[in-house]
Amino acid sequence: MMGRFVVFVAAYVVWFLLILPFRLPGEAAGLDTQGMLLGLAAALLVALLVPRGRDEGAAAKCLNPARWFWALVYVPVLLYQIVVANLQVVYLVLHPEMPIRPGTVKVRTSLRSAAGLTALANSITLTPGTLTVDVADEEGVLYVHWIAVGAEDEEGATREIVARFEPLLRRIFE
Repeated sequence: MMGRFVVFVAAYVVWFLLILPFRLPGEAAGLDTQGMLLGLAAALLVALLVPRGRDEGAAAKCLNPARWFWALVYVPVLLYQIVVANLQVVYLVLHPEMPIRPGTVKVRTSLRSAAGLTALANSITLTPGTLTVDVADEEGVLYVHWIAVGAEDEEGATREIVARFEPLLRRIFE
């Protein structure tokens, strides 16, 4: 039951953030009551339709304030890595010799939870120049297409691609 409550609260918070009005200076402040009630109904529907998870302790994990803290720390780190990767791709594209060396590399992670692996794979894909092609859950292996392969060996590629995200994701999801 606690899991459904967490889903309900999370869905309602997301709804609230999506309809949060941006007010211009001088406009009257206030909430859209109709939108809030519709969000309440939508969040309830989502909570009822989401299948029960296998992990009964997931709700307790989700409510852990330490995990929320590390998630808040992770967002600026991810944004920073996205900006750096964008600049690297701009350099590669604008360089007269276009020093692009595309290839697929195998990287290893110690993350084992499905949510942690998904967050890592998505974080890698969100940074320009890298794309997660495949995830082997059981072994903690990801195959990443890289626009400019820096290290061809598994350890070097893991250090360059995964090490940026893994420590924080481990604190959030493991």
